[in-house]
Amino acid sequence: MKVVVVGSGAREHALTHALARTADVVCTPGSPGIAAVATCTDDDPEKLDADLFVIGPEAPLVDGLADRLRAQGKRVFGPGARGALLEGSKAYMKQVVRAAGVPTAAFHTFGAHEVDAAVALINSTDGPYVIKTDGLAAGKGVLVTESADEAIADVRDKLSGASFAGAGTTVVIEECMVGSELSVLAVCDGESYVLLPAAQDFKRMHDNDQGPNTGGMGAYSPVPGVDVDALAIGPTFIQPTLDYLRGQGIDYRGVLYAGLMLTPSGPRLVEFNVRFGDPECEVVVPGLQGDVAALLASAADGALDSSLVSPAPDAAVTVMIASDAPAGGVVVGVENANALEGVNVFHARTTADKGALVTSAGGRVLAVTGRGTTLAEARERAYAAVTQIDLPGGYYRKDIAANAAAITEGTI
Repeated sequence: MKVVVVGSGAREHALTHALARTADVVCTPGSPGIAAVATCTDDDPEKLDADLFVIGPEAPLVDGLADRLRAQGKRVFGPGARGALLEGSKAYMKQVVRAAGVPTAAFHTFGAHEVDAAVALINSTDGPYVIKTDGLAAGKGVLVTESADEAIADVRDKLSGASFAGAGTTVVIEECMVGSELSVLAVCDGESYVLLPAAQDFKRMHDNDQGPNTGGMGAYSPVPGVDVDALAIGPTFIQPTLDYLRGQGIDYRGVLYAGLMLTPSGPRLVEFNVRFGDPECEVVVPGLQGDVAALLASAADGALDSSLVSPAPDAAVTVMIASDAPAGGVVVGVENANALEGVNVFHARTTADKGALVTSAGGRVLAVTGRGTTLAEARERAYAAVTQIDLPGGYYRKDIAANAAAITEGTI
């Protein structure tokens, strides 16, 4: 099978790593890391031929790339533009899950000309306040704060377009839920689904969940003490959403990422995304046993075959290395890290320059994944690999999976 993967980040690197076990993979545009396991090209995916197209990032999905490829008669894993609106608009997503009966936080939506109403709502309620940008914001469009003044300032910036331009001229103000977060990826064929192993990610920039929200500074899987079947995640969150979408004429074939909050009253939905999570993909997908390419192809065909893969027999921990330096910084030590037992370094924002590996942008640059028989071993391997890597302005969280690893080791 020939598979085209669209994207260039760590998620696409992890996907390619898994797909290349059984398929001939071409990635557009790819990265230096992806080039080690697949063919990379700058060609427009609409001009390529393959047995399966897998669209990684959210932006081309929201832009309708899957629709255009399907119009050419191509087999595509990824929702069309109407399905991708679940991530493209948080206001729309909340309306869908309310109509589908999915448990979620209470919310209010405000447009650019409703600043006074949004401010009045904040002033009439106690914190914490959760303010979300409606459109795509690379995982950075959410503010959680105890301060009414900070919440009001954030609403004004977003609704004016100062924060995220057009993506922020509608905001969703939500009830603040309390509990631990859980990420569940569902591979869907329009009517049915298969759940992949649950993961937990770390969105705050700094240790102990301090600092602003990011796209994710690390993740681990499995999650101790969490049984997605016992929590009825599929019947409660995934199936009702697929059923509602189908009733609206939306044939959702792709990944449905459920970000959940495990509250004292039970799981509730934080968000839906329409692609493999990043960094959740890096801890879940590479460890799947079986034929990942065939699984995604069966979903794209509308005939999902869940027997094609099984969960990883081990544990995984991913640590993101980010940079606050400009693009072009030389990255060293990746080869040494990759040579360690149980380690894979997935490239998020790298490029080649005169034979050197350099950063292609600031932010998250590398996803360092360690695998082991336990979370503690996986964590130890991931951090051992991180210490082998150096890049200008590099930083990372030092507490990824620390508590979970300690729990499984019986030390807390």
